[in-house]
Amino acid sequence: MPAPTPRSTAVALLDKVLGEGRLLTELNAPLSRLAAPDRARALRLASETLRGMDRADRLLSRQLRKTPQLHVMNILRLGTVELCTGGDAHGVVDELVSLVGTHPRYKRLRGLVNAILRQMAGDAGKPWKDLRIPRLPGWLRDPLLSAWGNGAVSAMERSHFHGAPVDLTLKPDEDPSRWADRLGATALPNGSLRLSDPGQISTLPGFSEGAWWVQDAAAALPARILAPTAGERILDLCAAPGGKTLQLAAAGAMVTALDISDKRMERVSENLARTNLSAEIVITDGLSYLGGPFDAILVDAPCSATGTIRRHPDLPYAKDGSEFSALIALQTRMLDHALTLLASGGRLVFCTCSLLPDEGEVQVEEALARHSGLRTDASALDLPGIDPDWKSEEGGLRLRPDYWPDLGGMDGFYIAVLRQD
Repeated sequence: MPAPTPRSTAVALLDKVLGEGRLLTELNAPLSRLAAPDRARALRLASETLRGMDRADRLLSRQLRKTPQLHVMNILRLGTVELCTGGDAHGVVDELVSLVGTHPRYKRLRGLVNAILRQMAGDAGKPWKDLRIPRLPGWLRDPLLSAWGNGAVSAMERSHFHGAPVDLTLKPDEDPSRWADRLGATALPNGSLRLSDPGQISTLPGFSEGAWWVQDAAAALPARILAPTAGERILDLCAAPGGKTLQLAAAGAMVTALDISDKRMERVSENLARTNLSAEIVITDGLSYLGGPFDAILVDAPCSATGTIRRHPDLPYAKDGSEFSALIALQTRMLDHALTLLASGGRLVFCTCSLLPDEGEVQVEEALARHSGLRTDASALDLPGIDPDWKSEEGGLRLRPDYWPDLGGMDGFYIAVLRQD
């Protein structure tokens, strides 16, 4: 077999996502044989193909009499997206034709792949830019339409299609304007920095000395809203991948970072070391943890992650919504358990990176009904960069990908501050 390339690896990733319902974050094996820059390119090619798949399939349906096997279809999809977004026709077509030619089952389709992709490099690909923005699959689009309406969902889909820039969170003692100049970044209203074309993150100024870490602007808000102070005992429940832990530790809090995944917590430990910050690392099931009491708790609960599709375009294709009810039940149990670990007069931030009200607004409404004396603290949401219109009726904060459209959007999140009287 020929050595893997970014394109062949991208096709292998698409086969896993679309054929086996796997997430790209789970697929280390196909990427392990590539050097770091090639791994990044393979992931970018796979992600861009998934973002543009609806358009690619529309164009391909005009050229194909019947849909070929998934592997061949994914080759055609990747090639179509590349060719229609400025890829070099000679390089794209030659490599993908060679790729299908090396497969013992599909090599007879070399002529078909060659003909279709050459057509896409010509007139067949010209309608690309005029096709509608790709829509979410029905299992997700339908509940979002019920929650937010057609206009909002269409705007979210536009944000998903454009993808996500890279946002950075600075340590509190770092000068945002200085780092914006050094990195060629845009300062966002909430204090995050945004990079439109960062390249290799680990080679950027400030990475090795730990002046900042990668964290979407929306994901940076829960810890800022929690407003940690030096010396406070704070539990970061479900801490991985660790951006919120770093924020809490950088504020001088005594942080307990807890997560059930030892592998994901390795990354938290690495980032703590890189940024010269410290936290107690606990690897266990949050529902069985009995530490505390804590002055403050941040519960970033497991959820559908539907708010992160702009940076994880595989999610709509790797999932089908069947896990919603189990996740909602887990969030309820986790929130109730976290309240038992909270010191008298303490505060708890509950958040999910979900666009579904059942994983946000409804969770908090039901928690308020279950717990006498529990209340939301809407005043804690009054921070720079937070539009008052984003506040929800029960006292939480609703963030969506279509917010900040002129700045590149943000991840979808729900955040609420809870206090027990």
